[in-house]
Amino acid sequence: MKNILVVLGGGRPNGNTAQLADAFIRGAQEAGHTVEKVSLLKTEVKGCIGCNACRFDKPCIQKDGFNELIPKIKAADLIVFASPLYFWTISAKLKAFIERFYCIAQEDLSPPYGRYEKYPVKDSALLMTSADEFFWTFHQAESYYQFALVNYIGFNDKGMILAGGCGDTNGKAQIDKTEHLNQAYAFGKNIYADG
Repeated sequence: MKNILVVLGGGRPNGNTAQLADAFIRGAQEAGHTVEKVSLLKTEVKGCIGCNACRFDKPCIQKDGFNELIPKIKAADLIVFASPLYFWTISAKLKAFIERFYCIAQEDLSPPYGRYEKYPVKDSALLMTSADEFFWTFHQAESYYQFALVNYIGFNDKGMILAGGCGDTNGKAQIDKTEHLNQAYAFGKNIYADG
């Protein structure tokens, strides 16, 4: 069984993204995995300021919630990144969380793909919601996930649920009128079904 960390990067507390993440969590827990959800609405994580203090064997100088999350990140087998679509990509809160991975990287003398450091090896998945459902709605978010988390940091992609058509941005959550919650539940339940 796996240790799963779900990081909720914004949205309304009971909105589409929160419901999608909760459906994934139900499936994963029913499959026997240990799951913890962290909401960046409650845990403040500031973006990296590029001071490079952490390059000299010092902890990140910023005193915020990320420091409490480092042990959870290191203990996780799978990190699930959950975000509403904001301006065609992931939320600023989730982007800030990802930027701060810089402070847990280690020196790598022969980095692949132009990387300068190595990161803990983790599995990753992406959960996103959007009011829109155009063929290009999630292209930029998918691209960021693939390039930053999979290609650059080196996480092993376990898949994604891109839940478009979840209702008007000015209205109430309508994800329950779609099949996305069932898809997320099945995704969570079967994410490690292949062994």
